[in-house]
Amino acid sequence: MPDPRTPLDRFILLNALAWAGGTIGYVPLLSILLPVQVAGLAGKEAGVDWLAYIALVGAIAASLGGILFGYLSDITRNRRGWIAAGLVLSSAMLLVIGQLTSLPQLVAGIVVWQLGLNMMLGPLAAWAGDVVPDDHKGLLGGLMAFAPGLGALSGALVTIPGLADGPVRLALVAALIALCVVPVLLHGAPGSMPAQIPAQTEPRRKQGLALRMWLARLAVQVAEATLFAYLFFWLLSLDPTVSDNETARLFSLILLVSAPLALLVGRWSDQTDRPIMPLQACALISALGLIGMALAPDVPGAMLSYGLFGVSSAVFLALHSAQTLRILPRPDRRGRDLGLFNLANTVPSLVMPWLTMAIVPVAGYPALFALLAGLAALSGLLLRNMTPTN
Repeated sequence: MPDPRTPLDRFILLNALAWAGGTIGYVPLLSILLPVQVAGLAGKEAGVDWLAYIALVGAIAASLGGILFGYLSDITRNRRGWIAAGLVLSSAMLLVIGQLTSLPQLVAGIVVWQLGLNMMLGPLAAWAGDVVPDDHKGLLGGLMAFAPGLGALSGALVTIPGLADGPVRLALVAALIALCVVPVLLHGAPGSMPAQIPAQTEPRRKQGLALRMWLARLAVQVAEATLFAYLFFWLLSLDPTVSDNETARLFSLILLVSAPLALLVGRWSDQTDRPIMPLQACALISALGLIGMALAPDVPGAMLSYGLFGVSSAVFLALHSAQTLRILPRPDRRGRDLGLFNLANTVPSLVMPWLTMAIVPVAGYPALFALLAGLAALSGLLLRNMTPTN
């Protein structure tokens, strides 16, 4: 673990904690609280369509918000102020969303909430790029890997039976976010942003590296998003007696294993100055896991193969987020470029349902997994012989 007594290590810890706060901001809402609220307003059958519509509109708002507010934090040269404003807006919208009583209002509320959340997250990621040197980015990525687990844990916490009702649950989520984000605002690194540079000095080589990194993440993210949404249905196709609790335990086990593994691998990549090799290895291991899933004859083999995919893809995504900061072409436009990079996270949610509906009814889940394995392998090939430099 880093030494919190040193300014740099303290900032890395607090930035990773704030990133976990951002995850707490959306995991309980989107995975549990929002579906419950939509079902209460629309009924279970109509609620599915409304939830898909809300997810689509929210993903578009998140994509645009990440680019806009990242760029605004670049040109105003004030990351901390935008993070604070985003924290206030997104937390206030959580309180508002809990009180909404119509579905159109809920759609509008989610759009404003997504804008506030990305007002916070875009500049937060860029701030890490401003401050954390390349030889500590593996550590940063490893610590960021704990965010999904904390997001899931917060969802379990606020839904403890008898603890709170719907609106109060969202207030508890807002309080947890503030506990995670405020420390970096109060005690974050005081270093200045990179000096502005003329646009024509953008290194062409780094532009090429950035495109390869973006495509590599997109390929893995499509596979991860597809499996996250349809794992339970696939397991049911193998054995109708599989329970949702078994699936939830599998997700939890993957989170439990992947976070410390990402931290160890991230530290190793810093110490050996091999930032890309773990990404390539994880992408190829993910492909092997997907091939195993395509060939799995029963539920135990399926769960084992998915575990291999789930752990390796989780490590890949966490470390990729930090190592991307190495190859952005312009340090003074880091917020804007990270917003563009974030499209690799939001585009899969738009592509994944159509991809699944086009393949599974015709050729079955093995064909879908074979395609996803090809994407993961392509990700590994895109990262081949990549040597990012300052």
